[in-house]
Formats: sequence, C-alpha cells, structure tokens
Amino acid sequence: MTDTALAAGSVEPVTTDLIIGGEHRPSRSGERIEVRNPARPDELVGWAAGGDDSDATAAVDAAAAAFPEWAALSYAERGQYLKRIVAELDQNLAERTRLFVRENGKVLGEASTEMSRLGVRFEYTASLADVLSRDEVHSGPPLETVVTRQPMGVAALIVPWNWPLSILGAKLPQALMAGNTVVIKPSSSAPLATVQTIALMARVLPPGVINVVTGSPAQVATTLLAHPAVRKVDVTGGVQTGKDVMAAAARSLKRVTLELGGNDAGIVLHDADLSKETFARLALGAFMTAGQVCMGLKRLYVHESIIDDVVDGLRETLDTHIVGDGLDPRSTMGPVINARQQQHVRELIDEAKASGACVDELGSPRDDEEFAHGYFVLPTLVSGCRPDLRVVTEEQFGPVLPVLPFSIEAEAVALANDSSFGLASSVWSTDIERAVALARRIEAGYSYINAHGPMTQDNRAPFGGVKDSGIGRQLGLDGVLEFTDAHAITVRAH
Repeated sequence: MTDTALAAGSVEPVTTDLIIGGEHRPSRSGERIEVRNPARPDELVGWAAGGDDSDATAAVDAAAAAFPEWAALSYAERGQYLKRIVAELDQNLAERTRLFVRENGKVLGEASTEMSRLGVRFEYTASLADVLSRDEVHSGPPLETVVTRQPMGVAALIVPWNWPLSILGAKLPQALMAGNTVVIKPSSSAPLATVQTIALMARVLPPGVINVVTGSPAQVATTLLAHPAVRKVDVTGGVQTGKDVMAAAARSLKRVTLELGGNDAGIVLHDADLSKETFARLALGAFMTAGQVCMGLKRLYVHESIIDDVVDGLRETLDTHIVGDGLDPRSTMGPVINARQQQHVRELIDEAKASGACVDELGSPRDDEEFAHGYFVLPTLVSGCRPDLRVVTEEQFGPVLPVLPFSIEAEAVALANDSSFGLASSVWSTDIERAVALARRIEAGYSYINAHGPMTQDNRAPFGGVKDSGIGRQLGLDGVLEFTDAHAITVRAH
C-alpha cells in the first residue's frame, strides 16, 4: 500500500459524544478533546467530547436510576443482554478497526484481534449465568443458611489507551453480569473507536445501564471517585494512578480493583526450544503494540549456556520488522502513543548505550520521512547490560527488551522476583513439569509457559497482579465476583 493509498483511506475527522442515560450529547461546556495519529502527528483523527464534573455527575445519576431495574433481572436475563451486545459488535467493524489504528498506532492485525476479543469475553461471561445463579447452601440444625451474591450498585470503569477494548472486555461484561450499572471513563489519548464501540452496546441495553464520559481525569475521574452512588471502581493504569484512586476511594470505602502494569520477567531455561517459532513468540511477547502492553515481556533472563544463541535468534527475528503506519499491511510494528513516551524510551536506550551495553536497534522504517516525524522507535535489544540500569528496573512500556544471564534456577527466580511489580511472568523449557514448578515460585498473578502476553490469555482464568501491580482480579468467574458482595441469609430452625 502506498502513502497515497493510505491517505486516501483516511476519512474526515470523527466526533464522539458522551452517552448519558441513553442519550448521545456533547459536553455541557462544549469542550472537545483533539485526537491525533501517533504515526502521523499532523493528521487530525477526530474529537471526543471533553466532559467535566457536571457531566460525570449526570452519568452517575443516570446509572443510579437504572440500577434497581437492572439488578432485579436474573443472571440468565442479563446474560441474554450480553449476547445481544455480541451480535451488535459486527456493525461497522472494518471502519471502527481502521479508526482504532489511526488513533492508537497499533498495526491493523493487532487492532482486528482486539476487536474480536471483546465479543469473545462478553460471550464467555454470559455463559456463567448458571454457575452464578447457584446459591451456596449450608444445611443442618439449628441453622439453615443460604449465601447469595448481590451487585454493588454503580461501578466506575477507567480504561487506558493501549488495549482499551480488550481491557474493557475484562471489566464491563463482568460488571453488567453481576447486576451493576456502569460509568466508563476512556483514556483521552485514544477514545474514539472505544466510544463508538460502547455506543453499539448501549443501544441494546436499558437507558442508563451503560454511560460514557470522556474528558479530563482531573475532573471526570475525581468526580466518579467522590460520588456517593459509585460503590465500585475498576482501574487499569499506572502505579501512582492506582495509589491516588485507592486513597480517594477510601474516603467513602468504595471497593477497588486495580491493574497497574508490570515489569514482567521471562526465564529461558537451558533446555528451552530454540526454534524460529520460539523466537517469534518471544518477540511477540515483548514487542506487540510496540511494547506497550501491561503484561508484556519486559525483562528476559536466559541461562548462561545459551544466552548467545538466544540473543542471536532474537536479533534475526527482530531485524525482519517493518516499523510504520499500522494501516499498511507491510508494517509489523507501529509507533508509541505520543512524544513523551517516545522520549522516555529513547532515554532508556541512550542510558544503556552510555553504560557500555550492547544495544541493537533492529528492523527498518517503512518510510524514512514518516519515521522521522511519527512517534516511532525501532525494536531494540539490550544485552551485556548491568542489572541496575533503568531499562531493566523500570517498566519501559516501549519496544526495548533487556536480556541478562543467570547460572542456576534459584538465581533466575530471585532476579525475576527482584521487582516491586508482579503482574505476569513466563518460563521457557521443553520440560513442562519443571517449568510449571518454577513458575509457582515467581511472584506474579499470571504465568505463561513457552509463551508470553495477551495472545495466550485464557479468558476463563483470573487475571491481575501482586505487589505494585495491583489489587483484585479481572476475567473468569473471579472477575464477576469482584463486582458482587456476599449476602448470607440464615433461618433459625425450630
């Protein structure tokens, strides 16, 4: 696809509104948020409504008004609504996917995967209706007790820009299935396709069950955290954001679920398969979405006997990458989200170079001029580096991977656990039993064997972190129960 064809594929700037009580409307202030293409920063993708505290308050009030009727439905009835949402998600799919690429930067294949994953997560959550409807019963004199679950009320869902639809699918269907109504706050960095997608959902639900407010976190998120009708807050974001949310939620004792990112470690044992397929999986785990994945591979520890082979294999794999506009099918990696993130990643790379580490900037630009003007960084491998470098100790959230040696398994586990984070991890070995045993020793909420990252995520399993990576779980049955409170009913037998 040529640059001319790419430009021709662009459309007029998109405008999205707030969704409050079933109505689409601009913000009360008339403010709008400008959204630009990170691959082509001079390209205006569109505007999102710039909601403020009054809009957020109106959204919570609408959700609170809709709550009693929604909560009164059975799990089976709510599950049917979720299935109707799945049927709606095919509407304008290609158009929304291209819009998503233009505002987010990820390549078209990743965007398509994320769009499809959303429906899968709604479908699975709907399938839990029978399990959720079964009360826990404790029989026997002198007491007969039934333990049931009840929804909390209004849930505030705060969604980031990097995988917004996939992450929305880890909290929205669960909140709805549990019987809560919701107010969703998308990121201002890439809100357009997300709002358009939520609009499809909202039109098949009773008014007020789903509400969306885009706008400044300082106003919208602060209002959601302060409103007494909001009983649950589910946030995906950075560590400091999570701490601020938890402090604010404590004032009114709101329940919180926090997924706060990670500095995920992978451990490659001496008996790992070193085929091209393995290197492709390693590269995917680390460089998908230009490394901007919360559960992405960010530190790789390799047994000293094979580290040269692993570094060589990764170099060969990464050097095939074409970095450019995500709408071009030749591109295998897009830009980072903005200039600030590009600068952060470049600083980590420059620091590694200055330390004497071996830094390989691999792959090639799709177009040199585009690369110079967009927020691009080549996939970068750092080897022979000190373990105290920031590229190792910090979450890079960009396309750079440090590779470090270890000699024995106990050392590998200690290195992996030497972090304030604990979201995900991976172990690479042909001995699955051994790999699983080692994974059990890693401080993480989720561990992969011979894979890493969202393409290997099991929707049936709970997902979340330990330590600074968060509190609570999303996905699976646990993800629904996070939006409920236990309610015990005891009868005294005569």
